[in-house]
Amino acid sequence: MPPLDLADTARFIHERIGPDYHDKKRRKLERLTVDDVLLRKNPYLFRAKATDTAHDFIRAALDATVSSGEETVFGNFMEKVAIHVCAQTLGGRKSAVKGIDLEFERGRTKYLVSITSGPNWGNAGQIENLVERFREAVETLRASGGSRELKIECVEGCCYGTDDTPDKGTHLKLCGQRFWELLSGGSESLYRDLIEPIGHRARERNDELQAMYAAKLNTFTAAFVERFCDDGVIDWDRLLAYNSGKRRTGLAHRKDKAS
Repeated sequence: MPPLDLADTARFIHERIGPDYHDKKRRKLERLTVDDVLLRKNPYLFRAKATDTAHDFIRAALDATVSSGEETVFGNFMEKVAIHVCAQTLGGRKSAVKGIDLEFERGRTKYLVSITSGPNWGNAGQIENLVERFREAVETLRASGGSRELKIECVEGCCYGTDDTPDKGTHLKLCGQRFWELLSGGSESLYRDLIEPIGHRARERNDELQAMYAAKLNTFTAAFVERFCDDGVIDWDRLLAYNSGKRRTGLAHRKDKAS
């Protein structure tokens, strides 16, 4: 088993964190319109929080919209890092088995890994679905005959966090240090070693994003005032009609046609 090459891992992160994370955040912000922000958020919640100024309303709605999906985008990037690390040390590769992100062999054991961002990624139903995907993956491999001589271990791998009861009966749940130690072939420090290269150009890229965010905030606030404020006061009735009022489509439209 070759040793982990930290310099190579750092180079991989430097090359990929821009296009796979920062650029995707920028493109999402670029494409946002004021209607995207207003239609995706709950006006009742903002009213309950006594959000009475256009600036505060737009800032809160814009922040929520920009941050939604950020964990998923970063999680997809970290999945690539995990596969790259495992490829170096254990010959890991992206799995062709449905529902599995990574597979590799170590000794007489074949590992099937589903990679998540953190330990609290899903509800009970989603965990049940994960267990079912593991069961189906094991059956598929056994039926193919290629892994009959190997023990198959299913792993729920979490890029960060802790879980001190990793054996779940149906599979292993390895979080944070335990997860990166498995993929690296035994490095107990990798989970800490990753933090420095992940910060590559972070301040520069986030300064660029902040300038774009400020422009969107100002533009959207002006549009909101024009469309949903009277004498500087938010017209909640007009806003609710736009956000939640029924359009002449769907069931109402079919009823009209039937009559």
